[in-house]
Amino acid sequence: MFLGPLVIVYMLMVWYSAPQKIHVYSDETNDLFQVIQKLEHLEVVRYDSLDQFIRGIGKGEPSLILTDTYPNERLEVPNHIFNLLKEKESRFYVEFMDKLPGVETQPKNKVSEYERAVVNSSFFGNLPDSLDILSVNGLTYIPTQVSNAHIVAARVAGLDSAIYGIPKENNPLLFRLNDYDGLVSTTGLSNFIKGRYAPQVEWQGLWKGILQFLLADETVIEKLEWKPKIQTTYARNGQLPPDYQKKSVEKGVEWFQNAKMLVPTDYNDILGNAPNKEIKTKFINWNDTIPNGDGTNGVFECIFSRIDEKGNQPIGVVLRGDCTGEVAGAFAASGKVLGKDDNYEIANNLLEFYLKESSALKGEYDNPSHGAYGLVPWGISSYAWYKANYGDDNARLFLGAIITAAITENTNQDDTLMRMLLALHRTTGVNGFRGDRIDLPQLQQNDWQHYYNGKVVNLSPHMEAYLWACFLWAYDKTGDPIFLERTKKAIKTTMEGYPHEWKWMNGLAQEKARILLPLAWLVRVENTDENRKMLYTALDGLLELQDESGAIREELGSIEKGVFPPSKSNAEYGLHEASLIAKNGDPVSDLLYTTNFALVGLHEAWYTLKDPRIKESVDQLSEFLCRIQVKSPEHPELHGGWMRAFDFERFEHWGSNADAGWGAWAIESGWTQGWITTILSLRELDTSIWDLTKNSEINNHYDALKKEMLPIEHQ
Repeated sequence: MFLGPLVIVYMLMVWYSAPQKIHVYSDETNDLFQVIQKLEHLEVVRYDSLDQFIRGIGKGEPSLILTDTYPNERLEVPNHIFNLLKEKESRFYVEFMDKLPGVETQPKNKVSEYERAVVNSSFFGNLPDSLDILSVNGLTYIPTQVSNAHIVAARVAGLDSAIYGIPKENNPLLFRLNDYDGLVSTTGLSNFIKGRYAPQVEWQGLWKGILQFLLADETVIEKLEWKPKIQTTYARNGQLPPDYQKKSVEKGVEWFQNAKMLVPTDYNDILGNAPNKEIKTKFINWNDTIPNGDGTNGVFECIFSRIDEKGNQPIGVVLRGDCTGEVAGAFAASGKVLGKDDNYEIANNLLEFYLKESSALKGEYDNPSHGAYGLVPWGISSYAWYKANYGDDNARLFLGAIITAAITENTNQDDTLMRMLLALHRTTGVNGFRGDRIDLPQLQQNDWQHYYNGKVVNLSPHMEAYLWACFLWAYDKTGDPIFLERTKKAIKTTMEGYPHEWKWMNGLAQEKARILLPLAWLVRVENTDENRKMLYTALDGLLELQDESGAIREELGSIEKGVFPPSKSNAEYGLHEASLIAKNGDPVSDLLYTTNFALVGLHEAWYTLKDPRIKESVDQLSEFLCRIQVKSPEHPELHGGWMRAFDFERFEHWGSNADAGWGAWAIESGWTQGWITTILSLRELDTSIWDLTKNSEINNHYDALKKEMLPIEHQ
């Protein structure tokens, strides 16, 4: 294409013209200053003194007044500063100021609980676009009321955009100041790197838009770049080292120590982990002075999704049985891969703590005359957890425990585990379903026979499937058909309703992931055409959700079948558990409820069927997980972890944070970190859970326990 001489001259003038000055009042560590000082064609002059800043601004030169005291103190400036900027004809941006000309501000800052930043105009073009949602972690702002704000704080539902619009109740975060040529932010927008604001591309567009306004489009800002505090370990298409999976296992198990997940002895008083005593706090702030435990006092529940203005996330301190077993399995399996005997000790300590030393099995659960006998409480941090009994959580504790026993050759828990299997069996009804949850008061009132003879039907793989897997495993070890017949019936009933009749929790994809494990193990015990057909039906349904990156895309079922669907209104946002997506097609993976269990199921299905198509799928999924493992040396509580949400198109940790307990950036010690680390380890060992545990001696305890727990009329 021919460029005319005038065009060429103009382009040369742009390329070779002197850089345009922009004046900045800020600390040298300010995130925005650090980014823009690297831009070509821009001369950034920074000042520590406000007087020098004003004097240094030339006629028509843009300026930035950035806060270094956010969110603790508002920035105090002289009353006449805005008139001086007007006299200099300086386009300006200011943030988190104590007072503004012509604008009434409230004396008390507001710390947001549910509000997010939402774009409210076309000021930025289409990046970010109107109604786009931006995270401002630790959002604190100065309440005020102005019209026509470009960004507002509002409680809105949605993944990337406010799907129900912006509610009337909102507060401006960025607006143009009347009678002045400047922009005002009521919060600390320039804290975007330290505060881990997301998504990154939208924040790049936001600051590009603000800078273009300040520069009056005389200098084109091509691209703003910075290295986020939270990154993936490997890029989307980057070359992987030969030992990438082993390295991922090593980082995955080191996370438990780095994140201070293993409970140290000194924290028992803080936690108050007795069943009749409420915990004093549900979380503690991570710090590097917390000593590392060795498993003898258990494992903490999670890293919460809540992110403060410094990018930090707190530790959830609840002690749970399922997490204990799952983390034990991860330590045992990784210890085998890495040749670390210390990991074996931690794994065995965890099981000894929860199943023998803690309060978990010292009350009703250890009373042969109580309906709860042999079951294991969900948690021990308060009675609310202690009274609850989920078959699914018991099942995952059990699976982690048998992995640990097989690797460490420690059979000290076999009697307790066998008793748990029988307790679960005798609280499962004639149709093979146990129901979501049975609490102590119900077990006290009804006793176990009520449930054993019950006719509940619960088409919920989330709640039932892993329990079925345990029963099939028990049948293989004991040869007793009581573990097989009801289980076969329930699986067949469930697959007859596949998938549209299923109840789904946070999404239908997780139900499709959970059903794989029992179907794979059903083929192990009865390799029939019917059972293989059911397994392939489930495999086909899940693999339809697999992206070329290896990610498993979240999927919603019909809303009437959803227990925790996406928020149905702006007002519902943050009130209950919820999906990470707003609609089908959103490119988000859920590593708490779906992807982690898809990895387990696909892994076991491959070793059952030896179908190359399944191997390719699980290989892709494993590679994806190794790529997206968190890399963050500045945040040890996150480094080596797997967060709940990942946007595989952005290739960034992102999702709807609507879930009241388990938001997008949470890391669950058992469900997520435990299972991913365990299965990656088993891949390194080239074995499955089924094959690894084939020589279990748990049957040695069966006859005596069956006689005790199942009178002859119930056998």
